[in-house]
Amino acid sequence: MRYFGRVITWCLILLCIILFARPSESSMNERANIKDGESDEEKKYCLNCHRKTGSIKKFPDGSSVSIYVDASLFDKSVHRTLKCTSCHKEFSDKRHPNRGFRNRLQYEIKESHICLDCHSKETIKAVPIHESLFKKEAAGKAVICTNCHKAHEVGHVKAGSIATSEEKYCLTCHAKNDRMFFKNKQSKSIHVNSMEIRNSSHKNIGCSDCHVGYSAEEHQRRIFRSEREYRLSSSAICRRCHFDKYSKVSESIHHSMLSIGKQNAPTCVDCHGGHAVSSLGNDRLSVVQKCQACHGNIYDVYARSVHGSALFNENNRDVPTCIDCHSSHSIKDPFSPDFHDYIPEMCSSCHSNQAVVGKYGLSTDVVKTYLSDFHGVTLSLYRKDAQRRYRPIRPIAVCTDCHGTHDIAGVMGADKNVVKKNLLKRCQSCHNNASENFPDAWLSHYKPNIKTATMVFIVEQFYKIMLPLMVAGVLFQVILDIWRYFLNR
Repeated sequence: MRYFGRVITWCLILLCIILFARPSESSMNERANIKDGESDEEKKYCLNCHRKTGSIKKFPDGSSVSIYVDASLFDKSVHRTLKCTSCHKEFSDKRHPNRGFRNRLQYEIKESHICLDCHSKETIKAVPIHESLFKKEAAGKAVICTNCHKAHEVGHVKAGSIATSEEKYCLTCHAKNDRMFFKNKQSKSIHVNSMEIRNSSHKNIGCSDCHVGYSAEEHQRRIFRSEREYRLSSSAICRRCHFDKYSKVSESIHHSMLSIGKQNAPTCVDCHGGHAVSSLGNDRLSVVQKCQACHGNIYDVYARSVHGSALFNENNRDVPTCIDCHSSHSIKDPFSPDFHDYIPEMCSSCHSNQAVVGKYGLSTDVVKTYLSDFHGVTLSLYRKDAQRRYRPIRPIAVCTDCHGTHDIAGVMGADKNVVKKNLLKRCQSCHNNASENFPDAWLSHYKPNIKTATMVFIVEQFYKIMLPLMVAGVLFQVILDIWRYFLNR
């Protein structure tokens, strides 16, 4: 009983402490007002300099960033209750360090790390889009928070798009049908369709993220000789975010053509668009149509082939398109020896996949028989010897030499005779005395059987039986000889 009384006494004491220690609602409001007052005073102090339009910070590489802060937009942001020093911790009314950065990107990366003080990586990764960004960061690509959420007008990304004040500001001019003029008297509309941007792959980035150096305070004026020169300069913007793709393009045949002055070679903007940027990976028909703009004759030939007709008439997703053979960014010269030697591997990506070719009654033996015959074995030896100095005068026959490149026809039915004629021409390029029946001496890509190649099939089966028996006989004779040796000792 005495113990129970002590417990009650201590509970009453704790209850009194809690009641008297708890601040009143009025005192809490008073403290909040003091805090808000401090925040307002700090903002006023910082805005003495940062409210000046046109204020910029320059970096050694020539790039710059605006240090202007629009107070009205900041007061509408999700960070409006924060003090300036909540993010910019090293700054105060008594200390304003002059920090050194090599370029704007380094500055933006450093500033983005501030976000992690409040937003942990685990919380950020809970959003799927952020998870993918962290994967890119792990691969070496810088992820800048303000590309989507902005710096001082921080907002939530809703429905996959942000209607920023920057976009509204830019569209005061770019929503009109005005034109920009070039030195050669050409002109181009500066009209931007906002709906195209919101439906594009770039819907979550702002205008100045691509058009670096342009802002409400600064709008540089650049002069171009022609519209084509302007488009070429626009494609250079893409490397800031897509450096991996840009590196591949720099090694492609398209870039090689540009480097020798052929300005009609395609660039990023020509394939993916300017504001209505789209990813072409899932739309196979669009890929072919993009290539048609420059390669119209090849497009017509491809459309009549077994691959093209299946794509256009049946929307067949199994057939190869331009980028399946030539790749999308690192496009090689199709007339180079290295590309020629790679063709069997290219074709085998589909024709060695039973899940794909099995749908159409085709066999993976096509690849196996080529790799095991004279042409395939010789080619594989040349490819293994990467340091070889000698190459045959006539390149080893590969798939496209017999079947065609873009005009690939079926080997059955009405096209059979056409294929045979093409095959004879190819054989005669190496075998000068090849007659009309020369291709018939080849077993094609099919394994011999009792109906199509009776004698070859019988001889093959004979050797399959006789060779093991001969080897077994020799081994048996050796064993008998050893046994006799030990008996006669």
